[in-house]
Amino acid sequence: MMRADGIGLYIHLPFCVRKCAYCDFCSFAGVDGSIISEYADALASEILSYRERGFKVDTVFFGGGTPSLLSPEDFRKIMRAVRESFLLSDEAEITLEANPKTLDRNKLEAFVASGVNRISLGLQSIHENELKTLGRIHSYSEFLETYRLCREAGIDNVNVDLMYGLPGQTVESFKETLRAVIDLSPEHISVYGLILEEGTPLYEKQSTLSFPSEDCEYEMYLLADRHLSRAGYCHYEISNYSRAGKESRHNLKYWRCEEYIGVGVSAHSYLDGYRFGRTQSLTEYLRDNREYLNKEYIDRDGEALEKIMLGLRLREGISLKEYEDLFGFDLTEKYREKLITFEKMGYARIFSGRLSLTAEGFYVSNYIINELTEST
Repeated sequence: MMRADGIGLYIHLPFCVRKCAYCDFCSFAGVDGSIISEYADALASEILSYRERGFKVDTVFFGGGTPSLLSPEDFRKIMRAVRESFLLSDEAEITLEANPKTLDRNKLEAFVASGVNRISLGLQSIHENELKTLGRIHSYSEFLETYRLCREAGIDNVNVDLMYGLPGQTVESFKETLRAVIDLSPEHISVYGLILEEGTPLYEKQSTLSFPSEDCEYEMYLLADRHLSRAGYCHYEISNYSRAGKESRHNLKYWRCEEYIGVGVSAHSYLDGYRFGRTQSLTEYLRDNREYLNKEYIDRDGEALEKIMLGLRLREGISLKEYEDLFGFDLTEKYREKLITFEKMGYARIFSGRLSLTAEGFYVSNYIINELTEST
């Protein structure tokens, strides 16, 4: 467990206008505004419970769900609790996830006035047929208008989420999406492969849909890596690309095994060596926002595993000296034969004292990480 100068704060807003067809996150659709306000009160109460701890926070991330459904009043209430409870850095990165359909000029200006300096917009695709299949509530033109409003509101750090491997998607249609987003020049782009999660609408009707082949999906992945790299974006994490200095500082805390606090329904924390979470029941959370679930101490062996699992998600990889100093053994010696094989396959590299994966290795990272953690 590593404590940076400041810890991260994740705030979960589990409300949506409508759940997307691929989503298995903890979220609730069509909830009345009064319930959202009651939830904001509960969030503020949970945040205030940390008031005596004296934590410095340098990243705040409003995730969901659709945090942009919050009213300006409820958002100000939550941020007021944050400032009363934590030493909030003057340079804090404060991110708000948003669906383009749920933002307007007045909301954006209010969010910015309350401290938001980074917006993450869920686009996924520029093609209306693909958006419809995903169950997205916005159109491409609505996304473009929201993107313009973000810039006019003074947001100079915008992320755009994209997806590949969608039903009906082709390599060419994905390329068109990539080119359109690159032309906008956001500071950060996330590119996720579609995963069919059990229980979601897409999972249930997958037999009736036409998905790209595995080879096409891999081609889309490599296409994103090539196009974004040529456009000046660094592929710094498996699914994330950024301009220099515009990496998601909050998400880096997860991948570098640093500490963070999660508040709200289903939110998880990593603090003082423990991982713990909140209930997924909205009713239970509104009744008691102080109860932790699944509190687990991460011992030295657990830390060693997590350092591999999370560190290899990053382009920077793992410092071999730091790892040996922390856990008492040399990764390259323990996994010599496997690492030689991965290097020959073009999946991994050892350079300047660091073990990291290549772009091709990122694509099969689950397999590689499983191989390296099965007996650590």
